[in-house]
Formats: sequence, C-alpha cells, structure tokens
Amino acid sequence: MAGKPHILIAGAGIGGLAAALALLQRGFDVDVYEQAPQLLEFGAGIQIAANGSRLLIALGLEPQMQRIAKEAAGKEVRIWNTGQTFKLFDLGADSVRRFGAPYWFVHRGDLNAVLRDAVLALKSDAIHTSSRCLGYRQDGSRVVMEIEGGRSAQGDCLIAADGVHSLFRQQMFDSPKSEFMGIIAWRGLIPMKSLSADLQRPVGTNWVGPRGHVITYPVRSGELLNFVGFGERDDWRGESWNEKGSKEECAADFQGWHPYVHEMIAKTDQPYKWALIGRDPLQKWCKGPVALMGDACHPTLPFLAQGAIMAIEDGVVLARCLEKYPDVETALSHYQDARVERATKIVVGSTEAGKRFHNPILADSTAAVGYMEREWAPEKVRLRYDWLFEYDATAISI
Repeated sequence: MAGKPHILIAGAGIGGLAAALALLQRGFDVDVYEQAPQLLEFGAGIQIAANGSRLLIALGLEPQMQRIAKEAAGKEVRIWNTGQTFKLFDLGADSVRRFGAPYWFVHRGDLNAVLRDAVLALKSDAIHTSSRCLGYRQDGSRVVMEIEGGRSAQGDCLIAADGVHSLFRQQMFDSPKSEFMGIIAWRGLIPMKSLSADLQRPVGTNWVGPRGHVITYPVRSGELLNFVGFGERDDWRGESWNEKGSKEECAADFQGWHPYVHEMIAKTDQPYKWALIGRDPLQKWCKGPVALMGDACHPTLPFLAQGAIMAIEDGVVLARCLEKYPDVETALSHYQDARVERATKIVVGSTEAGKRFHNPILADSTAAVGYMEREWAPEKVRLRYDWLFEYDATAISI
C-alpha cells in the first residue's frame, strides 16, 4: 500500500463494499464507515444481469455467488388480468453465450454479506459500524470526514456511497430536488413451495397493467419468490423500505388483477411499502478529492433492474481510475467522465420503461395483446437491453 492514497468510503451498501473490494485487491488501504450498528440482512431481491455478474466474477466472487443466487432461465411479460404470457428474452446459457456472463436473481442481504466477507478477508478491520457520516472538510491535502459523536477520519480521498439521501451530495453541490413519482411499491418474500406450480418456474416475470405492474423472481437459490408490486397513487409518500403494510391494502392496489397476483399477495410473509422518489441525475460527481457513487449521484427507478449494478460498475471503474492515475483528483475526474453518460441514459430509460409498463391501453383486453406484441417484439427488446448487458466496466476506456 506504500505510496497509494488512503481511501475513505461513506456507506457499506452494495456500491460502497464493491468499491472497497476492488480497491483492496489493487493494494489500496480502505476504510468503510457505516451508520448501522450491524451489517444485517435488509431489503429483498435484486436482479444481476450480465453486466453485473461479470464484475462479481472478476472480483473473484463466482463460487460464493453460485451458492446464493438462482440463475434465471428467462424473463417473460404477462398481461395483468388474463395472464397471457409473452417471452421477453431467454437467459441461462443464452446469457452466457451472448453476453459472456450469467443472469442471477439474488437476495440483497445475501449479496451484501458476500461483499462484506470478501472485504474483511482482505482487511479485517476495514468496516466501521455505528459511524454515521455527517460531512467533510479539507485539511491541506487531506480530507477529513466528520462522524457523529465528535469523531473523524482522515484520508487522501473520500467516496460518498451514502445513498439517495446523500449528505455529501448536499454539501458538494446544489442537490437536485427530490420528486415523488406518483408510484408506491410493495415488496415481500414468499415461500416458493407454498405457490402454484406455474409461479415456481425459475423465470423473472413482469405483470404489466394500467396504472401498475408486478415483478417476481426466485431468490435464495429458489427457496423464496421475490414479489414487488408498483401502483400509481398520490396519497402516501413514505420513503422507508421498512414501512409495514397490510395484505389487504396491497391487494386493494391490484383489484381485478389475475388470481396468481392475489395468491402471491396472500402468501407474502409481510408486505412492506415505500414511495418511489426521483431526482435528476447529476452531471458532476466530484469535487476535489471527494466523489459520489451509486444512488448518491444517479438514483434511478427500478424498472430496468440496474440500480445495484450501476453501483458495482461505479466501484470497479473508480478503482481502475485510482490505480491508473496517481493524482487523486485526476483519477476522480476520469471516473466521472467514464460513467456520467451511461448512468444518465439508464436513469432516463428506467423512467421510460415505467410508462411502458403502466400504459392505459392495457385496460382494453383486445388492444392489450397488440400492444404487447408491438412493445415486446424481439427487435425492440434487443434495442432496450443489449446495450445494458454488453457493457464491461473492467474494459471500458478510462
């Protein structure tokens, strides 16, 4: 580590831990500061397409991921009330053949644990819990991160991976105002064996309908089904992922939907709800020796399933830039330049996908079939997704 800058990271989520691991593997000294007292399981499922799985494999995590992930056989789209099914794309061996890496469904907590353990294996005291970061100041060539309780940490570079409500973003820039998107999301986990056989298949399913859609896929090696339902509402704006709701309220948001949707809601252990909040993506992520990453600079709606992957991409590109350019500010500038355009395109594309999923035409049973055949035609699917999956953060120009 001699001669390399000491890196501070605020936030031990997926992005912060991926960045820490990529940096430690390149010989940097890294310390990660996390406000939670323990790194516990949280959230529910996430999808890791080829552009993310290739990075986890490059980080040496393939054996661990194979133990916790469910490889997807494919993805499909179904009409909200009839259940009529349309193929989105094949995955499994087809993902490996076309994009060079698998498509995984995982539990967010499981992925966090894999990243955490890999970081601690390289530096046993790298993660500092109960350390809520409050901001930073510069002291000559050093950056000092202020920590709740009168503590501080000093380093040569600070990476803010502190999420959508980033305090560092607010300190660094005129932070874009958050906007409630008029959509609330329900999430829950369902024991797979409790469900009808049609719902137990190893596929990702997107039920699309007027004013809402539902996404399901297996996690925990297929033991659980991850359920996320999105509905257009304007009467609730809570942002917490841990706000408990009731099955009755969730079911009311999907009145008239297919019996399978209501079967899943009824068998969810505990539904949670949160409001989808949007912000315009920043075009500048760095200021001096401080840089933002992940949701701190490009929060996105979850409709392209790329939020967590973007944070991993950020971490890998950031580590490559810090390795290539000895001057921290030069390295961070190259990191920003390499990532801003792609991140912005994904944020915009995710918003557009939500409109496609919620199109009012789907209320008309006759018109819905034609709409599905047009919007999910193979050539349109390739245009929407291939550029996402082909991207390789280990090889792009920096």
